[in-house]
Amino acid sequence: MEKVIPARLATLGHPQRLALFRLLMRRYPDPVPAGELAEALGCKPSTLSAYLSALMHADLVTQERAGTSLRYSIDMPQVRRTFDYLLLDCCRGRPELCSPISSSSILGPIAMPDRTYSVLFICTGNSARSIFAESILRKEAGDRFEVYSAGTRPRSELNPSALEVLKQKGHDISVLRAKHVSEFQLPDAPKFDFVFTVCNQAANEECPPWHGQPVSAHWGMPDPVRVDGSDAEKSLAFQHAYGALRNRIAAFTALPIASLDRISLQKAVDDIGRTDAGQPA
Repeated sequence: MEKVIPARLATLGHPQRLALFRLLMRRYPDPVPAGELAEALGCKPSTLSAYLSALMHADLVTQERAGTSLRYSIDMPQVRRTFDYLLLDCCRGRPELCSPISSSSILGPIAMPDRTYSVLFICTGNSARSIFAESILRKEAGDRFEVYSAGTRPRSELNPSALEVLKQKGHDISVLRAKHVSEFQLPDAPKFDFVFTVCNQAANEECPPWHGQPVSAHWGMPDPVRVDGSDAEKSLAFQHAYGALRNRIAAFTALPIASLDRISLQKAVDDIGRTDAGQPA
């Protein structure tokens, strides 16, 4: 490892390679298509290919083929070995140096206490998918969760088709409004236990770290607002998005949160995000 680690650190010392690494970390464990990475970073395909090649050569990123496209994801076992080397070998595991960022403090065996948990759902426009998620969780388990949603670039109004679906499902839409994510990064904002992104674009964007290191996961799904076609096809897209989120939130509320350690809880919410998008509810 003594030769490997310096090479990995040198690779990550390049600002754009580091930005790519951080993006893939935010999307972990999902594999991300190369085209989406290039668009998110605003770089040419040839430039992205060079960055990815360097990260793969350093064993920080893996590649897989899906049909005609290539998708990339973090090689988490190798990344963990890198962190372990820095914390345990270089710092000799000294608590006064390592405990604030070590796996024992962030990802260790300590379970969350049984209480009301705060949850934030994020998408780009905060007009449909994150609004669905907020409404579903509040209705299904509002006694256990304080629920919020926000957008990285929120629209001025909520999507009328999304509101119609919510009314059909018996949700109270009077409490809903579009909000910018920065509203929840102020000093007096709620401290979140869970932060979920429900669209790829929002997950790809840089956001400041959340206070308190909440459990985070990506539950991405297609944007029903962008569906073209007949009115019936557009309506079906909103029903599918609602059904997918309802299925995932049902799985989330069934988790024994208070009895799971941080690593197990993180895996559980990651797995929920990788389940099938579901059927209309």
